[in-house]
Amino acid sequence: MQSDPKQVDCLIIGGGLAGLTLAIQLAKNKRSVLLVEKNTYPFQKVCGEYISMESWDFLETLGANLGALNLPKINQLRVSAHAGFTIESKLEMGGFGIQRYTLDHRLAEIAKENGVQIIENCSALDVQLTDGNYAVKTTKGTFNAKLVCGSYGKIDPSFVERKGQQKGKYIGVKYHIKRSFPDNLIELHNFKNGYCGISKVDDGNYCLCYLTTTKNLNDNGNNIKQMEQNILMKNPFLRTYFSESEFMNEKPIAISQIGFRKKTTCQNNIILLGDAAGAIAPLCGNGMSIAMRSSKILAGHLEDFFRQKIEKQELIDRYTKEWNTHFSFRIKTGFYLQKLFGKRLTTLWMLKLLSKTPRLLRRIVRMTHGEKF
Repeated sequence: MQSDPKQVDCLIIGGGLAGLTLAIQLAKNKRSVLLVEKNTYPFQKVCGEYISMESWDFLETLGANLGALNLPKINQLRVSAHAGFTIESKLEMGGFGIQRYTLDHRLAEIAKENGVQIIENCSALDVQLTDGNYAVKTTKGTFNAKLVCGSYGKIDPSFVERKGQQKGKYIGVKYHIKRSFPDNLIELHNFKNGYCGISKVDDGNYCLCYLTTTKNLNDNGNNIKQMEQNILMKNPFLRTYFSESEFMNEKPIAISQIGFRKKTTCQNNIILLGDAAGAIAPLCGNGMSIAMRSSKILAGHLEDFFRQKIEKQELIDRYTKEWNTHFSFRIKTGFYLQKLFGKRLTTLWMLKLLSKTPRLLRRIVRMTHGEKF
């Protein structure tokens, strides 16, 4: 594809939940939108695939029609320590299970129906700002835009430079499995330097997804199966799930170099949203809902910008303030929970304390879920 001289209102780098939902909202407001995605829809992503109900109404307004999918509703939580000690709690807001394969593909179709130009199998290589106009160099040509937004996830692309940037020390691994398991339950099981979640998704299977350190993998010869045998299966729940389930994919979906360092809402003149902006740890409750809500917040301010009601710096300032108001505490809570999980004694003591203080447990659970938007 050759360079396109036509200037779009907004070019979005990355077509996950944040990028797709932002694109749809802008297109519904009659803005020209170009989205570049390095993969081809539909595709799997490493993700726990549990979305809190705070996002349901928002997705419905975009046209996702979730009600037609007969999705599992999840309202119960069980957490185990390394040796199997467990606590349980009701999820007051609860959530639903859906594969990213299903949801991202559905949103991509809605985006195209609303006039978004999506270029798949396309990676951004460089972003330059000259006299208020952006030129984005990609593997499929150079494109021009009035504004560029980044929703490229936890791992920064090569053209992004952050002060003190280091490779992340975590890896994520996901399987889909078949087994007997309650439809309304999500479980989190701790093991050495990590934790694993399981819950039902839309096709009748269950998502089994875990986060651990690259050190665990390195210590096991960079062999995922060996690491699961030697570390994860020390937890009796995980021993059962890994040894007595039918695995739908022979090899897992995996991602490496994940980090949870503090980020910013604007970097290299690119306005960021979702994981690209917030270093969202899984235990902050639901990074997918945070990503989608950030798109709604940003879309409102972008409309004021495109109508020339505000300048770009005011756009960034307003968006950053609202991001911090809605997400800073939630992300910080997830960061500290992340520090507690995966450590044998710390996790056990924490769970035993919470088993004796149910009001505290309910409060922590509420902190990991936001309000409907």
